[in-house]
Amino acid sequence: MKGKVVIVTGGSSGIGRACALAYGKAGATVVISARNAQKLQETGQELATGRVTYLAVPGDVSVETDCQQLIAQTVASFGRIDVLVNNAGISMRALFQDVDLGVIRQLMDINFWGTVYCTKYALPHLLSTKGSVIGVSSIAGFQGLPGRTGYSASKFAMQGFLGALRTETLHQGLHVMVACPGFTASNIRNTALAANGQQQGESPRDEGKMMTAEEVAEKILEGTLRRKRELVMTGQGKLTVFLSKWLPALTDKLVFNHMKKEPDSPFK
Repeated sequence: MKGKVVIVTGGSSGIGRACALAYGKAGATVVISARNAQKLQETGQELATGRVTYLAVPGDVSVETDCQQLIAQTVASFGRIDVLVNNAGISMRALFQDVDLGVIRQLMDINFWGTVYCTKYALPHLLSTKGSVIGVSSIAGFQGLPGRTGYSASKFAMQGFLGALRTETLHQGLHVMVACPGFTASNIRNTALAANGQQQGESPRDEGKMMTAEEVAEKILEGTLRRKRELVMTGQGKLTVFLSKWLPALTDKLVFNHMKKEPDSPFK
């Protein structure tokens, strides 16, 4: 990664922060962006402590002009882009019959349109360097998860978009990778939206049994170096993807029963 310039959206916490540190440790120059300017600067300080050259650009990926500025400032500062990690995202936890439609709209704006905006403006530079576009997705992008209709929709859309882009640029040297962590000990569930659009707060899951954000970041870095097209990170995730293709009706039942066991499940 030495000499490479990497952009990580949602770089202030969780998987994004861990990715910024992992790419930086591997020798890359790192550009981080997020809405929370204070947390963004805290991540920047960690990068500086590790003697990583970095740029912090506050912004909201759901705002097209913010994405345009992120790319423009990166190129103005470093002259190139080698890797774009579309990591910024939010989740939800509510039954569709109860949810305010604004919640689903917000998920699509951040998870899907944020990826589209950033990729659109970065693409000419990534084609020039034969670089990598990475979408941090989810098993919810392969299998619809009950109670997370908007989240699943946004991840299906992200994966469809990136898959089509991969095919469009098949002979132009662009690397496109979809990275799908399993349940991860990050703040995405703490900030997940409830039916009324408010953050749910404390995660209902036992984070001690999950992958850490650092483990996810190392796998994403490795996938970048190996130019993999798809990264499904857990045994449970791989089994779910396999079964959803070959035994979809059974998978629906298994997924429903699994999600029903969550603390405070809406299915009880």
